[in-house]
Amino acid sequence: MQSHTLAERQQPGTDDRPLWDLIAAARGYTALLIAHDLKLFPLLGEGPRPLAEICQALNLALHPAEALLTTLEALGLLQAQNGHYALTSLAEDALLESSPTYFGWYLDREIANEAVFSFTSMNEAVRTDAPLQQRGDRVMFARAMHSMSMRAALAWPQAVDLSGHRMLLDIGGGSGAHAIGAALRWPHLDVCLFDKDAEVLKVAEEFLVRYGMQDRIRVRIGDMLKDPLPPADVHLFSAIYHHWPPERCRVLTDKSYASLQSGGRIIIHERLFNDDRNGPFTVVALNLLALLRGEGGRYSARAYTDMLQQAGFTDIEVKPTIGYWSIVTGRKA
Repeated sequence: MQSHTLAERQQPGTDDRPLWDLIAAARGYTALLIAHDLKLFPLLGEGPRPLAEICQALNLALHPAEALLTTLEALGLLQAQNGHYALTSLAEDALLESSPTYFGWYLDREIANEAVFSFTSMNEAVRTDAPLQQRGDRVMFARAMHSMSMRAALAWPQAVDLSGHRMLLDIGGGSGAHAIGAALRWPHLDVCLFDKDAEVLKVAEEFLVRYGMQDRIRVRIGDMLKDPLPPADVHLFSAIYHHWPPERCRVLTDKSYASLQSGGRIIIHERLFNDDRNGPFTVVALNLLALLRGEGGRYSARAYTDMLQQAGFTDIEVKPTIGYWSIVTGRKA
């Protein structure tokens, strides 16, 4: 063990709060999953309740229930008033299934994959270069992706002018969240959801009915890499590029450019890395599985701009939309 001088021991050299915040965040994440699994949020969605009623309804002892509720209050998901616990606006927006931006299906997949993200599993992956595979069927996957996407899907169409376009193709569109968001914001726009996974598209059709979009949005099965792209003057790629290495991204960008007519637009919707490709931390962490596989790319606004320029797109713009999400757009001259 290295020895230290008296001067070095007199005061710490750095603020260690980031380390404690990181440890606390892991425990807060677990508390969120437990509360979701207990169905605490729909219980409080019926109205504020005192601690004793929550314990009785969820069959919890007093002390662990109070510890859980206090943690959720500190996380900004609950608020306590006059001895009653209630949902915050964030919890109402994200954790009640009746909300159009319900996040709970994503949490279901996180619970199903708890072992995948454990220390033991990730330690083995780092040391042995063994791939990590998430568990769950295609229905769970589609619903989780919808939960991840719907809030962002309502935001990005506000940041781009599609009034002069006629047909948007949501490429690899999965659950249809982004097709729905575009159709809601731009009622004149014809929208086609294009994906290769038949099971996922069945879930997408359920969501289209739920949002009243079954007559506005067409569903078409096909592989974005192998099949011709259906006619459209807007190509949307949401959360597609970050999964793939640069070579495949360039192939896809070139294919988009070749398929579009003059005046057509490409929209890449992603969580962007900074220009140094080492943050923000949340973006790095959410891309960790793809990075461990060696398949994903740490793409910044500059990287996407370069991809579009190399393919021939002009009038390239980068626009933040909501949270960590941004769009990168370009036109075919």
